[in-house]
Amino acid sequence: MGDRSLTPLVVSSVIFVATYVGILSERVHRTIVALAGAVAMIAVGGWFSFYGLPQAGAAIDFNTISLLLGMMLVVGILNKTGLFPYLAIRTVQLTKGQPQRIMLALGLFTALVSMVLDNVTTIMVVAPVTLSIAEVMEISPVPLLIGEAVLSNTGGVATLIGDPPNVLIGSAAGLSFNDFLIHLAPIVLVAWVVTQAMLRIRFRKELRKRPTAGGAPLNARRALTDPQTAKRMLIVLGVTILLFLIHDRIALLPGMVALLGASVALLWLRPPVEEILREIHWDVLLFFVSLFIIVGGLDAAGALDLIAEAVKDLAGQGMLVATLAVLWISAIMSAVVDNIPFTIAMLPIIGGLAARGVNVAPLWWALALGVGFGGNGTPIGSTTNVVAVSVSERTDTPITFGSWARSGTLTALVSCGIASLALALAIELGFF
Repeated sequence: MGDRSLTPLVVSSVIFVATYVGILSERVHRTIVALAGAVAMIAVGGWFSFYGLPQAGAAIDFNTISLLLGMMLVVGILNKTGLFPYLAIRTVQLTKGQPQRIMLALGLFTALVSMVLDNVTTIMVVAPVTLSIAEVMEISPVPLLIGEAVLSNTGGVATLIGDPPNVLIGSAAGLSFNDFLIHLAPIVLVAWVVTQAMLRIRFRKELRKRPTAGGAPLNARRALTDPQTAKRMLIVLGVTILLFLIHDRIALLPGMVALLGASVALLWLRPPVEEILREIHWDVLLFFVSLFIIVGGLDAAGALDLIAEAVKDLAGQGMLVATLAVLWISAIMSAVVDNIPFTIAMLPIIGGLAARGVNVAPLWWALALGVGFGGNGTPIGSTTNVVAVSVSERTDTPITFGSWARSGTLTALVSCGIASLALALAIELGFF
């Protein structure tokens, strides 16, 4: 009986590892590998009676898929107006065409916006502008895109609404917007400064190159090919962003807000459907659907529960040990699987410790910091990273797993190190 109970855990883990190795190898497109892994997980789950199509469907986070699809439609319509090249030229003019200044400006912008908007939405809007900037300046977009994704993930940790796991943690722990700002914003600020400095050092050669911009248009207004449509779309985008800020008060999920904005834009402007559909990153949507199914299989087999139980056992070794364990386990798990199901698995564990009278305040903050900073560890560690990689694949210099590992992985480790020191100091001084 014991061997039979271990079978789902073993086979689901093998499928997950095999899928991840396939993605790492980059010999086959990650979407194909993920789809094959998802199909294998459902098939094997059915054979061993622990996972099937109904559970796979329930494992898909349709809020995330809807958010991506809606914002892809909005950005696709905007892309046809010439607004992104216009903003790119204006950015180049304001920064006097210096790549280091542009990277700093874009990194600061994405981090700040990610504090009040979902970081996926932020990268969906900023990435097309980044490509236009790189085209105008005739430089590689890789440093800019990696920097934006990493700093967007970092900035999103600071607030209740900046990152989806924070919303789950805040709801389960009864934490307010101000609680997140007070406890996490100072740590995020230090991590942002250090990360920005590391990225500038990492890409110092690329950022020292003087752009030629030989064939680039010098007139920003001339780049804006359809100003009327651009104005209408900015209105739609503005209203959509406003709804993002108040979505919890009007009982709308972020994904529904994005689809609502896309629907209004399509009805108002009625663009050629075929052209707009070509702007959608279908490979990204299929990749995430497949990844959700694979992680759902791991969850159904009990793999995530085992990790959560291990954390519960560590709590008996002292609060500092338990806090650091939650932080680093969360970071590692978020680098290889989606952080939402892992966060969901951790909530009842920490909540159960609270019910036993344990002061779990440091554990909530460790979980938020771990899943947020840890997502920078790999190009599939967060939705933001996957979008940035997918956008780069439409250029001559796509982001590879190796190029990400040389920057994102190191920044994730350093950020988690900063968070560890901050939490240890707070526990030592009795702040919790």
